[in-house]
Amino acid sequence: MDTSQVYDVLVIGGGPAGLTAAIALADAGAKTALLARRAPYADNRTTALLGASTELLERLDVWRRCSDSAAALQTMRLVDDTGRLIRAPEVRFSSGEIGREQFGFNIDNRSLVAALEARAGELPGLMRLDDEAASINPDEAAVAVQTRQGQLISTRLAVGADGRNSLSRDAAGIDVVSRELGQSALTFNIAHSRPHRNISTEFHTEHGPCVFVPLSGNRSSVVWVSAPKEAERLMALGDDELSAAAEAQSHSILGRITVEPGRHLFPLAIERPRQFARHRIALVGEAAHVLPPIGAQGLNMGLRDAADIAEIVGQALGRGEDPGAPHVLSRYQAARRPDVASRTWAIDIANRSLLSDFVGVQTMRAASLHLLGAIGPLRRLAMREGLAPTWRR
Repeated sequence: MDTSQVYDVLVIGGGPAGLTAAIALADAGAKTALLARRAPYADNRTTALLGASTELLERLDVWRRCSDSAAALQTMRLVDDTGRLIRAPEVRFSSGEIGREQFGFNIDNRSLVAALEARAGELPGLMRLDDEAASINPDEAAVAVQTRQGQLISTRLAVGADGRNSLSRDAAGIDVVSRELGQSALTFNIAHSRPHRNISTEFHTEHGPCVFVPLSGNRSSVVWVSAPKEAERLMALGDDELSAAAEAQSHSILGRITVEPGRHLFPLAIERPRQFARHRIALVGEAAHVLPPIGAQGLNMGLRDAADIAEIVGQALGRGEDPGAPHVLSRYQAARRPDVASRTWAIDIANRSLLSDFVGVQTMRAASLHLLGAIGPLRRLAMREGLAPTWRR
């Protein structure tokens, strides 16, 4: 085993957050390696990239490689479809109201990952290791990582981008606070006869939101959150039956709907670690936070993780500091905690208020959405906060 190669940073995991972190770290001047299997992205899920996310990808010379596959998100509608006695008014958020052409873009993850892989392959400061971590052992001086093929790698800092069941997080001894939500999400893509006009529409039902998000052409992605048994029923429908169900749920705003191949069903939970970095290991992406697909915050937070760890490591190396030292990791902890905590709280409250059977909670929710729709400065503040925390700007 070759132990002669010592890296400033080893990124473990090759999803969108891990790839972005590796590219950003190499761009910041760190001697970086990416440990992840090379494999085509396996499904047709999509991501709504908001504000700063596309700006980061532009800066890293990634966005131009996949922007043709993306659809602009210019208007977001919230529609109360609960059928309750007390319902919230419809609220529309328009990007032009805050001086932006669009809030962001919706893109299929396959195109995004292909663009990230292409950029990663060009960077001389980024070594790609086509393997997986078998063991991760941090000590005071470095982190020793053994791969499944038997290679031993030494790094001053390991960045764990290895998902919800993170080996990196376990190696760091970081505990996770987790709560199942009793909801499931069904995701699929559709073609439709009417144009979406770059409008994303979120129907709020008694069991969760159902969101129709624009894709390129007369196509949209659907995230349908419901009770687990209902989600399983929808998953088991034939294409024609699911197309009819989606058209009914959309109130035919997109005309005739045809479901495309490929569906995914997964239970929803909220997970957050008690720390974001420890023992020379920093967490990004779903290793650092798991949220329900509400408000398009999941991967956008993962890309902010990547941007923050790259900036902090780049500054540390510029000062001659050890990038895995405790005081450097404390900066990452300080950068990520308020962002993740505030987003988690907001999404949890929004979801709980939608599901609540208490009339008082329903009244408060309806009143809050009425104020958002009626008061311009409050609405504009909500839009800016949705794109990225204002304290970061």
